[in-house]
Amino acid sequence: MSEDRHAQANTLLGTTGTTRTRIGSEASQQASRRWWDADATQYHETHADFLGVDSPGGEFVWCPEGLHEGDMHFLGEVAGKRILEIGCGSAPCSRWLAGQGALPVGLDLSMGMLERGLAAMDRGGPQVPLVQAGAESLPFADDSFDLACSAFGAIPFVADSALVMREVARVLRPGGGWVFSVNHPMRWIFQDDPGEAGLQAAIPYFDRTPYVEVDDNGEATYVEHHRTIGDRVREIVAAGLILEDIIEPDWPEWLDREWGQWSPLRGELFPGTAIFITRKPTA
Repeated sequence: MSEDRHAQANTLLGTTGTTRTRIGSEASQQASRRWWDADATQYHETHADFLGVDSPGGEFVWCPEGLHEGDMHFLGEVAGKRILEIGCGSAPCSRWLAGQGALPVGLDLSMGMLERGLAAMDRGGPQVPLVQAGAESLPFADDSFDLACSAFGAIPFVADSALVMREVARVLRPGGGWVFSVNHPMRWIFQDDPGEAGLQAAIPYFDRTPYVEVDDNGEATYVEHHRTIGDRVREIVAAGLILEDIIEPDWPEWLDREWGQWSPLRGELFPGTAIFITRKPTA
């Protein structure tokens, strides 16, 4: 990742290097909690406007390509539906859903991110209950929600994303939808660079060894996990869910901003996002 975009977190956590190494759920979760707590301020300085974090009613932006749930309706009718947002961050998506008449609950591992959402709600607008917890063990009863969603939250940062799929299937009511967006798996091949350097394939698509940033003691400060498209499909199916669609958004002509590794240059050549639309069977 760019040191400039995450300088504050890197300084706070003492990040000094990167590696590719296996890492389990507990260590991965600990690193992610510390990272997003440390990066919350600088992350929002960069992305809050685009995500609508400080707008009175929030916004539901699925991806850096700018797809908005108000236009796409991936979740279908939301009014009156109990919805779980996994990896909600500062919860602009959940707040937007509440403004549409839904009954959302936002869940995130990072208290730093949740506190940013609480601060936004203190200024008015829809109020949403927020829960601090990890995605691999959802603190909810079976069949608790009509829908579940995640916009670039949790899935790429957990060691056992197959377990997340099973947990979501457990808490969904029969017929409930589960829609989540993640980095498109083919992005793993390229360096994290929005410019020319990011157009050269450098990492095997089939290498699932996590990307890990570490401090001087070798302790993980940031972790990101890779799964192929096939892996994602198998995890969804193994959890008993039905895969209805995979959306690979085009880069829109109107969008000329860079977002981390996303850019118009790269967006013209290959997708940056994959959105999986799934549903729990009715029987």
